[in-house]
Amino acid sequence: MSLTRRGLLLGMSALLAGCSTSGPNHRANYASLPDERFPLPAVPLDKIKPELRRQEVAYATKYDPGTIVIDTPERRLYYVLGEGRAMRYGIGVGRNGYALAGSAYVGRKAEWPNWTPTDNMIRRDPDRNLRYAGGLPGGPNNPLGARAVYLYRGGNDTMFRIHGTNQPQSIGQAMSSGCVRMLNHDVVDLYERVTVGGRVIVLQA
Repeated sequence: MSLTRRGLLLGMSALLAGCSTSGPNHRANYASLPDERFPLPAVPLDKIKPELRRQEVAYATKYDPGTIVIDTPERRLYYVLGEGRAMRYGIGVGRNGYALAGSAYVGRKAEWPNWTPTDNMIRRDPDRNLRYAGGLPGGPNNPLGARAVYLYRGGNDTMFRIHGTNQPQSIGQAMSSGCVRMLNHDVVDLYERVTVGGRVIVLQA
């Protein structure tokens, strides 16, 4: 075999091998998480639109590594990795008039957090929310899902969160009370990356 032909075959083999490993490993990203306090089953990929699946992407930005950029109109959250790269997640966002804008920071984080509706949420929908005025413990039926990242400004809780959800069909939609929703598998991944004090930028149209 000539060196030219051998080199061509080796190059094709490397390319084919790379196709199976270099792209986003969506199936592994959404595999079961049995070690969670409330184990999370695998998410079938056909339940997640390809454009909403977690993946590392090219992302040119002026923000430092470790910054969270929430692009509300795009329904995407970017965790800046640096060197022109970011981890991108599909998100659900607030309805018109119920969204944070500008800058904030991570005030605290919680695993399987408790949820208490705000006074405004109770006033808007007492039939649904009044029963939880005393709080709802973390778990599969909790609307905050597996993790919550609490957004602060000037030492004060803004009452906006980045959190998981027990309504995965809401990802990609504008239907929340202002918080940013993520698939539970995605918020678990983000939670491990972010640090308390980390910067958060919320972009609006």
